[in-house]
Amino acid sequence: MCLLVYNLGQRELRKTLERTNSEVKNQLGKLTNIPTLRWIFQWFEVVYLLIINQWPKLVNLTEERSLILEFLPSSCQKYHLGTNNNKR
Repeated sequence: MCLLVYNLGQRELRKTLERTNSEVKNQLGKLTNIPTLRWIFQWFEVVYLLIINQWPKLVNLTEERSLILEFLPSSCQKYHLGTNNNKR
């Protein structure tokens, strides 16, 4: 079941990249339109939500990671950019 979900997510990402004629960097820093979902997950391992004095702040959400979010489903975007997670 896990492999099915993983493959469906990877397929959706790759179809979106193909449809928009876009590319993201792979592990070697080269642009590709067929990244592995594992690599995309690794990109987001360093994004943290800090709450300081009750103010949420995303740390390490770079411009490049934000661009990758545009190719992911809205539920992923909401998770990282939702109303409670505004960049400050």
